[in-house]
Amino acid sequence: MKKRADFLKTAAAQTKWVAPGLIVQLRPHDQPGSPALLGFTVSKKVGNAVMRNRAKRRLRALTDEVFRDARPSGVDLVVIGRAATIDRPFNALRRDLLQALARLGIHSR
Repeated sequence: MKKRADFLKTAAAQTKWVAPGLIVQLRPHDQPGSPALLGFTVSKKVGNAVMRNRAKRRLRALTDEVFRDARPSGVDLVVIGRAATIDRPFNALRRDLLQALARLGIHSR
């Protein structure tokens, strides 16, 4: 089993899409039929621990909503919070994520 740091490092070397509220990194999966692994990260540039945790909670809620029915298969995704993640309206974050997924060739609901 891969370590979390290895997963994030290899995902960073792959395809990504930058939006105002978040960044999505994509890495093809070793096992095409298995559901996507999701990782979340927010750097200290965003703020203190309270602000980083709030950003991660918002990103988790967002992906739970977008992938409610089923996660994509054949890829691993890392969702990175930005400073705008905290204050950006939830609908705008949803548009950012959906646009990023569309640009990366992943279809959701």
